[in-house]
Amino acid sequence: MVTIKDIAKVAGVSHTTVSRALNGSPLIKQETKDKIAKIAAELNYIPNFSAKSLVMKKSYTIGLFFSSIDQGTSSSFLVDVIKGIHHALDENYSLTVHGIDSIRHLDGISPYRFDGILVMSQSDADNEFIYHVKRAGIPLVVLNRHLEDPGIMNVVADDKSGVREAIDYAIALGHRKLAMIEGKAGFKSSTERKQGFMDSLLAHSLPPSSEYFVSGDYSIESGYVRMTSLLALPVPPTLVFCGNDDMAIGAMNACYAGRISIPDQLSLIGFDDIVFARYTNPALTTVRRPIADISELGTQKLIELMQEPQTKPEQVLVKTEFMIRKTVAKI
Repeated sequence: MVTIKDIAKVAGVSHTTVSRALNGSPLIKQETKDKIAKIAAELNYIPNFSAKSLVMKKSYTIGLFFSSIDQGTSSSFLVDVIKGIHHALDENYSLTVHGIDSIRHLDGISPYRFDGILVMSQSDADNEFIYHVKRAGIPLVVLNRHLEDPGIMNVVADDKSGVREAIDYAIALGHRKLAMIEGKAGFKSSTERKQGFMDSLLAHSLPPSSEYFVSGDYSIESGYVRMTSLLALPVPPTLVFCGNDDMAIGAMNACYAGRISIPDQLSLIGFDDIVFARYTNPALTTVRRPIADISELGTQKLIELMQEPQTKPEQVLVKTEFMIRKTVAKI
C-alpha cells in the first residue's frame, strides 16, 4: 500500500510537505501541490482516513438523524433523503443513519463522533436532541420541520401552501365533499398539511366536517384502513386528500377492493410525489415535495457551517409543485 512517505521520496520533499499539500494547506505553493497530486495519482495513492482523522482531529462522519426510522419514515422517503445528501456530500465523508427515538444517552453525541449533523425532523419531541447538538458545538442543519429559532440553520418545504394549492384545484373542479387522511399524530408535517387543507376550505367558505377527517400514520396500511372507513360513511366524500403518497396508494387499493372507480366515482390526491406515484393506475395526482432537493441543499448548508463556523443561520423555504395527473376528475 502506497504511503505519504513513498510519495515524499518520489517528489524529493518531506512527508510533512506531502501531507500539507494533499490537505490543501496554504503554506504550500500551488506548483508543489500540483506536482504532489500528480505523483499521488500515478502511484494510486489511497488516503488513510483513520490516520488522517487523528491528525486533523476530525471524524469524517456526518450523522443523519430522523425523528424515528421505525415510525413514520417510509422507505421511499429514506431513499430520497440519502440520494439528495450524497449529491452534495464529499466522498471522503461517511454518512451514518439513526433514529432519535432510539438514542439512550445523548452524551454519546459529541464532536469526536460527528463533524456535522443533519436532523430530518418530524416532531417537536426532537428539540431535546437538537439543542443538545447545538450546545455541543457540532455544526447542525435541521431539515423538514419549521423551527422558530433563528439561531439554527433550517431548510424546509412549504407544505401548507402546497396542500392549499391542491385543494383549491379540487374545489375549482366542483368538489365540495372533501376528506383528509391525516399523517402521523404529533408530526409537524401532519399539522402543516392539515392547515393547508383547512385554509382552502375556509377561503371557499366550506365548513369542515369532522367525519371527513381520519388519522393515518403515513403507512400504506393506514391509508387502506382509513379509506375503507371513509367509503363506509352514509355520505362518502367525492375527493380524499392523503397526507402522503404511501397512504394514497393504500387508499387507492381500498377503492379497488370496494369496486370504487378512480376518478369516476372518487378523486384522490397524495403528497410527496414518490417515484411510484406516476406509475399507479391511474397515475396519482400529488404535491411534489422536493425532499431530495431539500436534503441536498441542507447538506450544502452543513458543509458551509463546517468550513465557516461563523456562517449566519437562516431559514430556507423550498417551494412544492402540484403534479396534476389522472386521479382527480371534475364533478
